[in-house]
Amino acid sequence: MKLIVQIPCFNEEQTLAETIADIPRQIAGVERVEILVIDDGSTDRTVQVAQALGVDNLVRHKHNQGLARAFRTGLDAGLQQGADIIVNTDADNQYVGADIRKLVAPIVTGEADIVIGDRQTDQLAHFSPLKKLLQRLGSGVVRKLAGIAVPDTVSGFRAFSREAAIRLNIVSNFSYTIETVIQAGKRNLRVVSVPVRTNPTARPSRLFRSIPQFIQNSLMTMVRMYAMYKPLRVFFYLGSLSLLVGILPIIRFFHFYLQGDGGGHLQSLILGGMFVLIGIIAWLIGLVADLISFNRQLLEMTLERVRRLELATLDVEKAVIPRSKRIEANAEEIHEDGTSGRSG
Repeated sequence: MKLIVQIPCFNEEQTLAETIADIPRQIAGVERVEILVIDDGSTDRTVQVAQALGVDNLVRHKHNQGLARAFRTGLDAGLQQGADIIVNTDADNQYVGADIRKLVAPIVTGEADIVIGDRQTDQLAHFSPLKKLLQRLGSGVVRKLAGIAVPDTVSGFRAFSREAAIRLNIVSNFSYTIETVIQAGKRNLRVVSVPVRTNPTARPSRLFRSIPQFIQNSLMTMVRMYAMYKPLRVFFYLGSLSLLVGILPIIRFFHFYLQGDGGGHLQSLILGGMFVLIGIIAWLIGLVADLISFNRQLLEMTLERVRRLELATLDVEKAVIPRSKRIEANAEEIHEDGTSGRSG
């Protein structure tokens, strides 16, 4: 079984060496551990540091594309390198590398497809009370949307089986954490959580400039992903809310109309009619979106099959090329000996 630890990097020359040094190379149930660095358009010496450290694989983006795309690039590269398990960790050495053993254990035993490290944020001293509250609320919302009991849904310390990596499709530009949890829930992947340790923070997060920005981006990701998988439900709720808002002023108009004073309250009828119309349109949009979602599911199935075929072809090529080299080597030996080694 082969494990690849992927490290998305953007200007991480100061912490990359410490992060890599912390990664264990001997893990129960794993025959080989490799390190993959994804350079997301760094402008410092991140690439040179990675090369000097002798990482097994290095993938580079010509310019910065964001954490989610760097993560997706890492998954694709890991699969192409034949990984049976892919672990994602941060380059700032936030997580204790030794806990990779905890992450991969449920996958090695076949108990899980995805394992997410629980930082136990309630116990972290460097988390402010506001940040702890937001983390609890955000994780609670994601758990509700995904239908998965994961206490720390935004933890970037997580492990994926080969099957899970093949089936996940990252479309967000912001962060992969929320999206992968919701996708896993909707695609019936087995997700478990294990407690992990963290190191003291080396620097502020580069994923967001402020808490309001993080909340905004996270909410947008939640709504987008849930609407992608449950469009009819989302638009039904929106349409029903609009209908409810519209019915109230209409009732108000008829109340005054029956009292002979309807002419002075036409604006209530117009306003209510507008909201009712919006609600009906939302229902229709939900119906169309639901039909489109079936096409999306077909596209996901097609993409999954294409990915499997590509990986199978790559595996065949890797098996054939070494064999051809062995044949060439044998031919050279025969040529040097002057004999073919064939009887008769």
